[in-house]
Amino acid sequence: MTRRSLFRLGFTGAFGAGAGAGFAAQVHRSESRWAGRVWPSQPPAGCPFEPSRSFQGIRFTGRAVSYTDADTWYPSWASDDKLYSPWTDGKVGTVSCSSYARDGHTAYTGYATITGDHPMDLTITAVGTYPGDPSPYGGRYPCGSLVYNGVWYYGTYCLMDSDGDPGKGLNWDILGPLVGYRWSTDFGKTWTDTPHTPLAPLFGEPEKPGGPVKMGSPHFVDFGQNMRHSPDGKAYLLGHGAEASDPQPRPANLSWITGDQVYMARVTPSVARMNQRSAYEFFAGRDRRGRAEWTRNLASAHPLVEWNNNMGCVTATYNAPLRKYFLCVTDGVDTVSRFNTYILEADSLAGPWRLAVYMHNFGQQAYFVNLPSKFISADGRTMWLLYAANFWQQLKAAPDPPGSRYGMCWQEIRLLA
Repeated sequence: MTRRSLFRLGFTGAFGAGAGAGFAAQVHRSESRWAGRVWPSQPPAGCPFEPSRSFQGIRFTGRAVSYTDADTWYPSWASDDKLYSPWTDGKVGTVSCSSYARDGHTAYTGYATITGDHPMDLTITAVGTYPGDPSPYGGRYPCGSLVYNGVWYYGTYCLMDSDGDPGKGLNWDILGPLVGYRWSTDFGKTWTDTPHTPLAPLFGEPEKPGGPVKMGSPHFVDFGQNMRHSPDGKAYLLGHGAEASDPQPRPANLSWITGDQVYMARVTPSVARMNQRSAYEFFAGRDRRGRAEWTRNLASAHPLVEWNNNMGCVTATYNAPLRKYFLCVTDGVDTVSRFNTYILEADSLAGPWRLAVYMHNFGQQAYFVNLPSKFISADGRTMWLLYAANFWQQLKAAPDPPGSRYGMCWQEIRLLA
């Protein structure tokens, strides 16, 4: 049973494919107003990133809101001004889905439309769910999602269960492959499935289930509406991974929320290219001037950033007013206790990356953290953190910051100069 199992969430209800017409039923919404505070930056010993030269941390303003009873929200800002996002493992209005394949062959991933000009006043519409076969893995979950020039590309990745017993307290769901991308030209009303399968995935990794991966659970860099700020018209992907030669692997070293490195790929997005392995280039290090070098061979890819036993799920956003990139990383520790989230900043995707804030026990169990570009202020200093939190009922930890729960959570933050 995978980490967001029905048992751990205490969730019951019908699971399956929703109709493509969209569901605008009432969505669970919870607003929080709290005093706010500067979150202390507390990086552990051995942090490889030097402190930011531009920011001294972040302040939570105390404005927070959450929607739905589902997780895995990665919105993409389309040219029609709407946000389109995957989701899974829970409910959005009357639509339910689970990415764990209870029958071994059918997992579901959801997709939704988000409308509104402010996080405190959004309308979430569950368009439907889509089935996929994860075998020989146990589940198939959403990852990179991009809407560009009217086409929605939706990626899924697989997880392998490490213990098979939801009552043992372990949750080491081993990271499997990015399968590939299905696509829609009508914003999710109809889909064309990826030609790839879990045993024949897009990037050809891992060589066998349970083996190491580099581009694990990748997510697209948020370049703003319809990728308007892409430096070269390409879509960039960041994934977390771990190498087979790791001399000091921790328990759950390569899971849905843990890893050692972050890797980067890029592709010119089109229906013809998104599922074509040869169309992708992978970050291969920096030249003497600090500029990114690229390779077509994933085996030759170099980490963009690395920190042994302290990395995990990763997202990145371009802040156009500040001309800065922000990288959000969640270190899931042992996958079931309190998680740590840190934010790095850089002037270019190639780096160098510097530490803006390290938030110990953020959430206290926050994950899938990202900074949607649609809600960056005109001066770039105010942003909204989007995440899910506290899926593990046995944790019994008070939400911190207030408003953190299992769902689509938003917190307003202000960068400290």
